[in-house]
This record gives sequence, C-alpha cells and structure tokens, in this order.
Amino acid sequence: MRVLKFDTTVDLINDGILKSILIFSLPILISNIFQQLYNMADIAIVGNTLGDRSLAAIGASTAVFDLLVNFAVGVGNGLSMVVARNYGAKDEKLLKKSVAASVIIGLFLSISLVILSRFILIPLLNFLNTPQEIIGEAYSYISIITLFIVVTFGYNLLSGLLRAIGNSFMSLVFLVIASIINIILDIYFITSLNMGIAGAAIATVIAQAVSVILCAIYIYKKVPILIPRKKDFKFDERLYKELLGQGFSMGFMIAIVLVGTVILQMAINNFGYLIIAAHIAARKLMMFSIMPITTLAVALATFVSQNKGANKGLRIKKGVLYVNILGIVFGIFLFVTMLLYSKDMVRFLSGSNSEEVLSNGSNYLKVAAPFFGILAIVLNTRYALQALGQKILPLVSSVIELIGKVLFVVYMIPKLGYFGVMICEPLIWIIMAIQLTHSFYKNDYIKKLNTKLK
Repeated sequence: MRVLKFDTTVDLINDGILKSILIFSLPILISNIFQQLYNMADIAIVGNTLGDRSLAAIGASTAVFDLLVNFAVGVGNGLSMVVARNYGAKDEKLLKKSVAASVIIGLFLSISLVILSRFILIPLLNFLNTPQEIIGEAYSYISIITLFIVVTFGYNLLSGLLRAIGNSFMSLVFLVIASIINIILDIYFITSLNMGIAGAAIATVIAQAVSVILCAIYIYKKVPILIPRKKDFKFDERLYKELLGQGFSMGFMIAIVLVGTVILQMAINNFGYLIIAAHIAARKLMMFSIMPITTLAVALATFVSQNKGANKGLRIKKGVLYVNILGIVFGIFLFVTMLLYSKDMVRFLSGSNSEEVLSNGSNYLKVAAPFFGILAIVLNTRYALQALGQKILPLVSSVIELIGKVLFVVYMIPKLGYFGVMICEPLIWIIMAIQLTHSFYKNDYIKKLNTKLK
C-alpha cells in the first residue's frame, strides 16, 4: 500500500501518543472554531441588527436543525472511522471501496433527509410550542438549511476522509476561507439586502458549498488514495453492512441525544422568547467554549481507529487516559472563566440589554461549567468505543440521556423552571460517564490487552 508523504499527514500509529494526538487535533480545533463561526456569526449579526425576536427564531429552530443535520454528520463520522481502520491496516483496496460506498450512502441519506424535512418542519415547530410570533421566521431559516443538507454532509464526509488518513490540516484551510465568506455574506444579506434571518441561512449554505468544492478539488489532485475507481463502486454486502452499522450507529447515537434536546427545547419554548434568546446565546457560547474538549474526542476517534487497524492496543488505552486528563484540566479552566466573564459573553453574543436574557444566559453557563471535565470523559469514551467497532454500548449512553431529559421535562422543569433546564444535562453527564467508562474498560479488546499485559 502507498504511504502518503506530504507534510500535512500526521502518523498516529508510530509517533508519540500525546504528541501525535495534539498535533492532529490542532487543525481540527481551529476548523471547529471557524465552523462555529458560521452559527455564531448568524447569531451575533441577527441579535445585534434584528433584535431579540429574530434571535429567538433561530433559537427555536436550533433543536430541529441539530437533529436533522447532526444525524447526517454522525453517519459521516461513523463512515470515516471504517476508512481509518482500513488505512491503519494498510488495505488500500478495501479503503477505496469504503470511500465509494460512503459516497453512495451519503448521497442517499442526504436526499432522504431533504424530502423528509419538507413534511416535518412545520409540525415539529408546532409540536415544540414555538411561539406564534416567531414561527414564521424560524421556518424560513431552518427550511433553507435543511434543503441543502447534502452540502453539509458533503463537507463533513470529505473532511472526515482526510482525517481518516491523518490529514486534518487541509480541511481547515478550506473552512477558514468559507467562514470568512459566510461572515461577509451574512452582513451583506442582512444589513444591505434586508433579507432577515433567511439571508443568514443562505450565507451559510453558500459558504459551506465553497468548502465542499475546495475539499473535493484537493482530494482529486493531491490524495489519490481516497479516489475510488469504477470497480470500487461494486456492491459488497459485507462492507455495506459494516459501514451502515458503524455509520447509522453513530448517527442514531447523536439523533437519540438530540431528540432529548428537542423535547427539552419544547419546555424552554414555554418560557417565552426572552428565555429562548438567553438559552440559544448560552448554548452557543458553551459549545464554542468546549470545542477543545470535543475536538480531542474527534481526534481520539481517528487515533483509536487507526491503531485498532494496526492492532496497537496499548496505544489506544494510553491515548484515552491522556485525553481524559487533558479534558478534566481544561474543564477546570473553563469553570473559572465562566464564573468571571459569562455575563459579558452573553451580552456580547446576543447584543441584548435585557436583564432576563443576560442573567439567565450567564447562570446557565455557571451551572454547566463545573461539569465540563465529566463531559470530556463522556465524549472520549463514547468515541473510543465507536472507533473500536462497538455499536450498541454508545447507543445505551444516548438512551440514558434521552430518558433523563424526558424525566426532567415531565417532573423537574415544571417545578424548578429554567433552573431545571440548567441542571438537566450536567446531572445526566455524570450517569453517562460511569456507564461509558465501565463499558470501555470492560470491552473485549481492552480486556484481552489487560490479560496480555499481566
């Protein structure tokens, strides 16, 4: 099998464990920062130019957006894990067939989600008790995003394939370019053309399309190992079962979590548009802040997949331990930061002067921040299990999260109000961390490794 020689590829199989994970994760982190800028630019520009009502419209549609889009993204990540294992095993023939099958699966899934979204968006927004004064704006935003979900899936699949072979740098370059385009178009569409939040959605789609085109051109010209031949598209039942099992396992894992988030959003929508605005600002700030944690988990998934293919189990065990420690340390840093600056952060992002928006958004961050280290353990062990080929155990953790959110919506939030929303996820993270940590160290592959070491 040919081995790539260009400098943008990190050797996750032979280089130092912590060094290789950190170097590999750095471009992913910067990519995630710019990817978050897609949504954060929408929120900041909408909040500062169109006001709390339009900001709440984006917030009310976020749960639906996350459910549909991140299901597709999860499937793409699962598919790339299979590619990474084949790369680690130095099986170029199977690697190319995996890429071909991933493209076919991705196209079918994206088209299916576009068709489905045309029928369910309005019913979902109504089911979530979206206030009538913002439901029209919410639909105009989410309908445009979901219509072009194939673009979102395309970028995540192509960048995932590059990560699978250890190249996390080039997708960063393309995403930086696309993020700059997104911000420029946001400002132009909203402030100059007066397109409202529909303009923010169109800007996001155009920017993502640019990143897909650039990524595809680079792979075609520079990474021939990822270009399948005509014969590689031939149906292989065993391979499709593996890819569909891994891809849909990860997709459903994310979808189950986000169904819980949709249900939670239904409770939040009952508090009115000011609480919705506070919540969306706080959630975006939280997701932005924990990106180093989520990035390390994504990098760990590729690391585990490649080393599983190369049968280097000890590196896997040490890698999970090192990344857990890093996540806990960074979680402590975030806790201190949120205590000091959370209110200013909410004010800056939302553009709101409402004390209800600022105080509730700030308190949400202060309550969640002490548990970010636990969230790191949840993400690391979940992704590691997926990368080892486990399909059921990560789903169990998602079911735990779904059940927990349903119980909070039914029993706790009616009594505690928005404070019940604040404590919901942190308490669930604790239970998930226990289940996933136990599942990882009781995994047959890890248990056999422990036996050999003894």
